[in-house]
Amino acid sequence: SLHFLLPFIIAGLSMVHLLFLHQTGSNNPLGINSNFDKILFHPYFSSKDLFGFIVMISMLMMICFFFPWTLGDPENFIPANPLVTP
Repeated sequence: SLHFLLPFIIAGLSMVHLLFLHQTGSNNPLGINSNFDKILFHPYFSSKDLFGFIVMISMLMMICFFFPWTLGDPENFIPANPLVTP
């Protein structure tokens, strides 16, 4: 059905679009060269991503080590009663 096939069609068209974009290059409406204001990926964006990853992992470790029962379900703290079934 179309509902199942449409995501694959869109993904394929996106790949073709990226292929053509990388072959010919992008264009801006002013027609001037925009290579002078490009930011390199590796030193800037990779360091930002690494910093965000370290912050998220440290927050997860803080929750896991210092507050382990914070995200738990309250039903887990009720002692089991063999006479009552759920």
